[in-house]
Amino acid sequence: MGSKEGLPRTVVHFLLLIVCIASKCLAASGLNSTQMVTLKVDASPKLARKIPDTFLGVFFEEMGHGGAGGIWAELVSNRGFEAGGPNTPSNIDPWLIVGDDSSIFVETDRSSCFSRNIVALRMEVLCNDCPAGGVGIYNPGFWGMNIEDGKAYNLVMYVKSPKTTCLTVSLTSSDGLQSLASVNIIVAGKSKWIKVEKKLVAKGTNRTSRLQITSKKKGVVWFDQVSLMPADTYKGHGFRNGLVSMLLDLKPRFLRFPGGCFVEGGWLRNAFRWRQSIGPWEERPGHFGDCWQYWTDDGLGYYEFLQLSEDIGAAPIWVFNNGISYNDEVNTATIGPFVKDILDSLEFARGSVNSTWGSVRAKMGHPKPFPVKYVAIGNEDCERKFYKGNYLKFYNAIREAYPDIQLISNCDGSSVPLDHPADIYDFHVYADAKTLFSMKNTFDKSPRSGPKAFVSEYAVWKTDAGRGTLLASLAEAAFLTGLEKNSDAVKMACHAPLFVNDDIEKKWNPDVIVFNTWQHYGTPSYWMQKIFRESSGAMVHPTTISSGSGSSANSLAASAITWKDSENHSFLRIKIVNFESDAARVTISTTGLESSIDVLRSTATVLTSTNVMDENSFINPNKIVPVKSQLFEAGAQMQVTLAPHSFTSFDLTLAPSKLVTLADV
Repeated sequence: MGSKEGLPRTVVHFLLLIVCIASKCLAASGLNSTQMVTLKVDASPKLARKIPDTFLGVFFEEMGHGGAGGIWAELVSNRGFEAGGPNTPSNIDPWLIVGDDSSIFVETDRSSCFSRNIVALRMEVLCNDCPAGGVGIYNPGFWGMNIEDGKAYNLVMYVKSPKTTCLTVSLTSSDGLQSLASVNIIVAGKSKWIKVEKKLVAKGTNRTSRLQITSKKKGVVWFDQVSLMPADTYKGHGFRNGLVSMLLDLKPRFLRFPGGCFVEGGWLRNAFRWRQSIGPWEERPGHFGDCWQYWTDDGLGYYEFLQLSEDIGAAPIWVFNNGISYNDEVNTATIGPFVKDILDSLEFARGSVNSTWGSVRAKMGHPKPFPVKYVAIGNEDCERKFYKGNYLKFYNAIREAYPDIQLISNCDGSSVPLDHPADIYDFHVYADAKTLFSMKNTFDKSPRSGPKAFVSEYAVWKTDAGRGTLLASLAEAAFLTGLEKNSDAVKMACHAPLFVNDDIEKKWNPDVIVFNTWQHYGTPSYWMQKIFRESSGAMVHPTTISSGSGSSANSLAASAITWKDSENHSFLRIKIVNFESDAARVTISTTGLESSIDVLRSTATVLTSTNVMDENSFINPNKIVPVKSQLFEAGAQMQVTLAPHSFTSFDLTLAPSKLVTLADV
C-alpha cells in the first residue's frame, strides 16, 4: 500500500527507468551530467568467446529439509521408525498416539522383516470398549501434510498381527476432527508380514493434515515402513512438482549433489553412504545427518539424485566422501576400501546391465546408464591431513577406470597452481555484500591453462543476507558478471544453499527457494539467477566501464552476451548492476554488431525495490521480482538511467533487416 505523500519508491524507480531510457529525457532527470558513465560493449565476433555449456547450474544439499520434507514428496516423517536408533525401546518422534495410555501401548522392537532396518513398531490396543473413532497412532509428517481436495495419495505399509483385526487408515486435520479420506484394512491373523497398498482420495483440503491408523479391537499389531506419497509427483519419480518447476525455470546445466557438509558428516559413521541409499526404499536403513542435525530415511538417495539430474536435463556432479569428516579421517594407507566403494558407485551409474552394479540400477528401473562425467573428490577438505594423499588414490583409480570423467579437487587454484593433477578445482566464497561485489574481478588474473574453476558455492551471508535481501542478490549478480567475463578460467558456478523449509527453527540464510508444505517462493537471489539463465553456452563480449570522476563507475558491474532462443531469434543481452543508493546515468556504446537491432522487440528487465534490505515472503512472494518493459529506443548507442540499487538486463533483439528506430514506427 503506497504512502499518501507520493508514489512508492519502486514505482518511481521503474518510471525513472522507462522515462529516461531514451536520450531525449536525460536532461530532465535532474542528475548531474558529470556523473555520466560510459559502458562500451565490443560485440564483434572476433573478440567473442563461448561460455562453457555447463556454466550455470544448481547445488542441492540435504540441509534445511530441502530433501526430506522438501523436494522429495514423501509425506511421512520417520516412516520406518528408525530415527530413534537401533536400540529399543526408542524415540518414535514425530509419531504420537490416538487415545491415552490406558487404551493403547506402543513401543519399538527389533522384529522387522527388513534386515537392514530392523526396528518396527508394536501397537497394543488395551481397550475392550474403545472410543467410537478407535485408538492408534498418527504421523503429522514434516510440520503437517498438505492434503488437497480431489488429489490421490498412495499408501504403502507393512503390517502383521497374530489375530485378524481391522484397521482404519485416515487422512485428517491436525486435531483429528476433520476426515479427508479413509480406508478400512483387514489384517489376517498370520505370523508373517504383509504389504498393504491403498489409494486415498481426498475430499477436502487441509494444509496441516496428519495420517492416522486406528483400531477398535483389542489386540496387537506391528507396523513398519509406512509411506504416503502424492500420486502426481514429477514424471512419477517422487519429486514435488512445484519445486521441480522452480528448478526448471533456472535452466540448470548441472546438478551438484548431495552436499556439502552432508557428504562429510560430523563423523564418518554419519556420512552419506550411497550403497545404503539405493535399492527398494523399504530396505534402506536411513541415517542421521549430524551436520544439520536431522534424520533422513534416504528415500532421496544416490539413484534419485541421478534421476533428478536426468529429469531436469542437468549433468550430474557426484560429490563423494573421500574418507574425511569434520572430526575424523582415514589414513591414506588404509583408504583402499573407500576407493573401491566409489568405483562401485560409478559402475552403478555408468555400468552396463551385465555389470554387477549396473544390473542393480537396471532392476531399479533404469537400464540405460546415467552420464556421470564429473565427480568431486570430497568437500572443503584441502587442508586436512590426509586429503592430498587420499585424493591421489581416488584420482588415479578413477582416471584409469573412467578416463573421460572430469575430476574436481577441493584445493583452490585461482591464484597459486595446484601441486597435484586435477581437471577442475573448487572455489567457495561466502562474504558480506560489499566484499562479494568487489570480488567481481577475482579471476581476472587466474591461469587460462590447466584446471578450470568450479565456483560450486557462492553467496552473500550473515547480516547483509537477511532471509534473502535485494542487497545480497545485487552483489551476487555483480560477482556473476565477473565469472561470465572470466569463463575461460571458470567452467561452472552455482549458488548455495538451494532450498529451505520455512517451518524449521534453525535455518541457514539466505537460500534460493523457500517453501513450506504447500507454498514456495524465490528469494531475490533466485530471480537474479533467472536473468543469467541463458548465459550457459552463450557468447560473451568484452565490456569496459569508465567515467570522468570514477566514483560512479566503481559502483557498477556489467557483462554482455549474445545468445539465441528456442525459436532461433538472436539477442544481445547487456546486464548492469547499480550497487549505489543513487540513480546512475549510463551511455551504452555498442560496436561490432553484424545485425541491426529491432527496437520493437527489445526489452529492459529490472530487479529492484524500495529498500535494499527488502525480502520476499509468503505474504508478499513477488515483492522483488524482475519487471520487464519494452524499450522506447535502442541502437548502437543508448543513454539510460539505472534505478538505485538495481540489476538491469537489456535484451536487444538482433534482426537481419536495417535498424528500426522510433522514426520508423
